[in-house]
Amino acid sequence: MTTIIILLCLGLVAGMLSGLVGIGGGIVIVPALVYFLGYSQHQAQGTVLFMFLLPIGILGVFNYYQAGHIEWKTAFIIASTFLIGSYFGSKISIAIDQTTLKKVFGVIILLLSLKMIFGK
Repeated sequence: MTTIIILLCLGLVAGMLSGLVGIGGGIVIVPALVYFLGYSQHQAQGTVLFMFLLPIGILGVFNYYQAGHIEWKTAFIIASTFLIGSYFGSKISIAIDQTTLKKVFGVIILLLSLKMIFGK
């Protein structure tokens, strides 16, 4: 049950970040699945790619599927809350001035990249 709650929150946060600063899918969910839920990099990438299945990543999803690197339940849960989160994130983004929004985007990218570079 805890994993389901984490996945629901992850989809919501990633969706909000997507609407807020134009990121969320791969840049947030992939590291979160790896660091918080112990997925392999391949599983995380395949699962997130499923979220973008149509039309963006259908051929990539097919390759990950053939290799057994998609967690279907996870992908469905995150995709459903990502939709809601992106709506609210975009509403917030529209209300924020461009300078602040650029800073928010930069901080998020910086923190995530530092975690990816220096994390385990």
